[in-house]
Amino acid sequence: MKADRLVATLLLLQARGRVTVREVAEELEVSERTARRDLEALTTAGVPVYSQRGRGGGWSLVGGARTDLTGFTSREIGALFLAAGPLSASPELRAALRKLMRAVPAPMRPHAEAAAKAILIDGVDWSRTAGGGPHQHTLERAVLDGEQVRLGYAHPDRAPGERTVHPLGLVSKAGRWYLVAGTEEGLRTFRLSRVTSATRTGEPVRRPEGFDLAAAWRELAAEVEQRLTAATVRARADRDALPVLRQLLGGRLRTGEAQLDGRVEFTADGPSVEVLAAQLAGLGSRVEVLDPPEARESLVRLGRSLTAVYGGREEETRLDSHFPLGTYYTEDVSVPVMAAHHG
Repeated sequence: MKADRLVATLLLLQARGRVTVREVAEELEVSERTARRDLEALTTAGVPVYSQRGRGGGWSLVGGARTDLTGFTSREIGALFLAAGPLSASPELRAALRKLMRAVPAPMRPHAEAAAKAILIDGVDWSRTAGGGPHQHTLERAVLDGEQVRLGYAHPDRAPGERTVHPLGLVSKAGRWYLVAGTEEGLRTFRLSRVTSATRTGEPVRRPEGFDLAAAWRELAAEVEQRLTAATVRARADRDALPVLRQLLGGRLRTGEAQLDGRVEFTADGPSVEVLAAQLAGLGSRVEVLDPPEARESLVRLGRSLTAVYGGREEETRLDSHFPLGTYYTEDVSVPVMAAHHG
């Protein structure tokens, strides 16, 4: 590809100071005619390259000019802009991309510009606010600068509070951002959408020796997964309820063979029997929980409490006659319940 050769030629000029057409041809394994044409293309593109005839002549960069481009191919440049160029990028990243764009040789710029505009990341879920929250930028800077933060946090299962933490890294999981930080109790995760305030203290972070963010996250995530699958229920469901169950439970759902009556038996994991019962209750009579007895008892209590609020038997209506499957159920059904069991 010509753009790749132009970059290679430019780097060769930078490394040697002065080259001849023959040297370029031999180094890049092209004809002398192609090498000369590439050198002239650099000049046309605005790269400060000039030629000097005669003995000891050759092609040189004016004034020893240099480029910060260290061997990128056009595909590599495209991949970089594709990954880092969404319009949701931070101001610092956008500034860095602009500087990189100016450093890219002219023949490669159209490809880089197209890659930068090829992907847009919308961080806002259809039914939730942006996954990072308003304090993401402050926490990013604290991580990069190694500075402690006084963190206000709205805990899902207790009153909001503040604590000083040692920011160690940020992780995006399924569209939600988490801060991995050191605390007095050890490593913890904090969902950024629950952070109510973030004030940098000016004190340096105490970073555990040999800390690796990826390894730490795997360990923390494993603990969360273990909590999310602490209980199991066995149930059976109408066939048309299976798509909703898969959307609701994801990999925590395991289906069996269809029964004689057409219903399908399944097992599902969750953080507790009560949580699973509450999730499955939304499908009404399309799902019947079989085991354990505690799950059935939880559904009975839930049914009685709903009846007490919404009326007696004479006023009962079938839930699924008003809420057809596939219309109102989305993956977000599980969010309010599951959220209470994240960090």
